[in-house]
Amino acid sequence: MASERILLVDDEAGIRSSLTQVLADEGYEVESVGTGERALERLKEGGVHLVLLDVWLPKKDGLEVLQEIRARGDRVPVVVISGHANIDMAVKATRLGAFDFIEKPLSIEKVALVVRNALTQRRLEERNRALRDALGERVSRQLIGEAPAIVKLREQIRTAAPTNGRVLIFGENGTGKELVAGMIHGLSLRSEEAFIEMNCAAIPEELIESELFGHVKGSFTGAVENKKGKFELADGGTLFLDEIGDMSLKTQSKVLRVLQEQTFEPVGGATSLKVDVRVLAATNKDLTEEIKRGGFREDLYFRLNVIPLTVPPLRERRGDIPLLAAHFMSELAAEYGKPAARLSDRALAAMTAHSWPGNVRELRNIVERLVIMAPGPNIDESDLPAELRADGAARPAAGGDRQAFLDLAASASLKEGREQFEKLLIARKLAECGQNVSRAAEALGVERTHLHRKLKAYGLTPQRDE
Repeated sequence: MASERILLVDDEAGIRSSLTQVLADEGYEVESVGTGERALERLKEGGVHLVLLDVWLPKKDGLEVLQEIRARGDRVPVVVISGHANIDMAVKATRLGAFDFIEKPLSIEKVALVVRNALTQRRLEERNRALRDALGERVSRQLIGEAPAIVKLREQIRTAAPTNGRVLIFGENGTGKELVAGMIHGLSLRSEEAFIEMNCAAIPEELIESELFGHVKGSFTGAVENKKGKFELADGGTLFLDEIGDMSLKTQSKVLRVLQEQTFEPVGGATSLKVDVRVLAATNKDLTEEIKRGGFREDLYFRLNVIPLTVPPLRERRGDIPLLAAHFMSELAAEYGKPAARLSDRALAAMTAHSWPGNVRELRNIVERLVIMAPGPNIDESDLPAELRADGAARPAAGGDRQAFLDLAASASLKEGREQFEKLLIARKLAECGQNVSRAAEALGVERTHLHRKLKAYGLTPQRDE
């Protein structure tokens, strides 16, 4: 790593010479100047990692120089030096943004210690700032969309991530629950530690405890060596348990103990291991219903569900489909070394009309197929898979929507027009929510019982209630 560069600002040549030698012996590069004006000019050129700044300088004193450095927005750490120090001056220097204050005559040990501390803090602040910027950009880039539910989810992630609170992520398959978990870890205080994932539905029942807690050699047939489990591998970091609703009751009880005590024993082991793990979990099931049926422990549910987050299905944020499609088109075209194709308005309309049972994962797969198989730079509705074309054909054309509103405008009275509009709005919202009354009520911002009354009044018959 290149040596860190220190700018020494003092009008006494003897001090500049002696401090330069001391700091060079510590492995730093040192530049020295005798005036505040020259220091400010040098800082404009960049490449300075720390400033040692004497207070008593000709023309512009050190505190004025410090004030100007901070007014520019320059974050370089500044250590103020003075031979005529007093408490008021030290307080003022600190308020102006000095890292520390050293009195003359200078102690070599004191100077070396303060310089080390200041440069260490600078490195930490720069790393944290770069991490925050990169992760903040990643949050916006990965969780794409402007639907209110997505905007709210992004904000919830930013709020929950820096804490150690457990998070339970709800959402259908393909909505991006694992993406949300990864972003929570990436924005957390544990971001530099391990992020360990395990899909509870993908591990056979007889192996899941070994996967979670590890095992000792000889504990069962095939255990030919000691193995660390997911909890131990995630020590200090984050463990993401995907599809937690598919975990057996026996394993649930053992996971509950780890959450309560942060200790566990490997399979076949007699010694308890203590870990510090933040657990994130996700499910595509209604765990409250699973609890009623006896398939999920209520005490584990409450342990996991400290911060609940819901990832909406794609059909409930259809306006984001063009944004997501364009993003995947650009990303996958670059991956395959092909120019990004353009989706026509008709193609986008058909894609927007599709119900997307596989959610964002299904959309990405479709776009990948189009990138690979599309015959040219323009993708029209005819290039889409048959199931998307069928949905597009079944959807009323934009002109039909305009005609419906023209019909409303021709209503005999305000009351009649309002009722017709309300019926149209409810019918369309039901269609967007897959005929699910609960979701439609949430999307419309009304109680489900109120929506049921409206459905009955307008003669609308939904296919699903829950």
